[in-house]
Amino acid sequence: MNYLISLAAGLLVGVIYNLLDVRSPAPPAIALVGLLGMLAGEQLLPLGRQLVSHWLS
Repeated sequence: MNYLISLAAGLLVGVIYNLLDVRSPAPPAIALVGLLGMLAGEQLLPLGRQLVSHWLS
C-alpha cells in the first residue's frame, strides 16, 4: 500500500508541475541518486546505534 501511495503522490506532483509549466528540479538520473542517498541515510543511524551497542557490550 505504501508503494501505491508514494506512486500516487509522485504522479500528482508531476501533474502539478506540468500544469504550472515547471521543469522537474533534477534530471531523473540525479533524482534517483538522491533517492539512493536518502535510503542509505535512513539506515545510518540504526546501524550506528547497533555498532555502538555491540561495541559497548
